[in-house]
Amino acid sequence: MSEDWDSKTVIGFKRQTAKVAKTESQLNGKHFPFIWRSLARRSGAVVGTDKKLSVGNKANPGTDHQRIAKLDRENEVAPPAKIAPSVGRAIQDGRMALKLSQKDLAQKVNEKPSVIQDYESGKAVPNTQVLGKLERVLGIKLRGSDIGKKLEIGKKSS
Repeated sequence: MSEDWDSKTVIGFKRQTAKVAKTESQLNGKHFPFIWRSLARRSGAVVGTDKKLSVGNKANPGTDHQRIAKLDRENEVAPPAKIAPSVGRAIQDGRMALKLSQKDLAQKVNEKPSVIQDYESGKAVPNTQVLGKLERVLGIKLRGSDIGKKLEIGKKSS
């Protein structure tokens, strides 16, 4: 009975014990922080240290990233060919001869004005359907060898 009076009970106090990792992945992973790794080393447990494969940051990426980026650059596909400047100039000349604005020409060929602007500036990727519509409306040849010449409608060569 006298022993009960001498002992003290603390509520909410948990005794700290050294954790021993069960697997190596627990020792090296995020689940086993630095403090516990050092405690495991002191207790004699085997602690493996894995080196990161790539070291670096955004400013200075590691060698693996450099090698992968180089491979990506080597395998890139060439960008699609843009329309020739002579075709853009022919479209612009033909439009001016008919006294049409880019917006008016776009409505006649059922395209957006930005498409006409891209074709005239030489930034567009050639589309045979759009070029065919432009040829019919402007009455000039935009494909082939005689770019800018008058389109001969109705005359077929045999």
